[in-house]
Amino acid sequence: MSEHRAMISWKRTSDNFDYETYSRNHYWHFTEGIQIAASAAPDFKGSPGAVDPEEALVAALSSCHMLTFLAITAKKKLPVARYDDSAVGYLEKNLDGKLALTRVTLRPTVVFDEGTEVSPESLERLHESAHRNCFIANSVKTQVTIEAPQDEHSPG
Repeated sequence: MSEHRAMISWKRTSDNFDYETYSRNHYWHFTEGIQIAASAAPDFKGSPGAVDPEEALVAALSSCHMLTFLAITAKKKLPVARYDDSAVGYLEKNLDGKLALTRVTLRPTVVFDEGTEVSPESLERLHESAHRNCFIANSVKTQVTIEAPQDEHSPG
């Protein structure tokens, strides 16, 4: 249906190529000239000033869930004024004993327009539908859970 491309570029910046000292810093290049500084996670000798792949996967899951949720609510004429999420991914050993992002917890807070009534049960169903239809969640083995979704009404 569609293709999504990324170019990754890394260049050695040291004379030697020693595991302890080589730079993990690199760039992700996307369409329209978008460039993101990336590295390994600081725990794995990366730069704290760059995005690491694990953070990017957590952000991609959260972003995809939000975009799917917004599409569903727009089609249902439930105007959303604001959406925030504080997503957390857990790097742990999986069943094969390998390090993996085994689970991601999304904690979305949704603010609907004043006068838009959404019951807690309906909100839960909206989030379940967003999760079932999220392209990224459908692409990974990582367990993704949504904790205590809340709705709020923006102040008048």
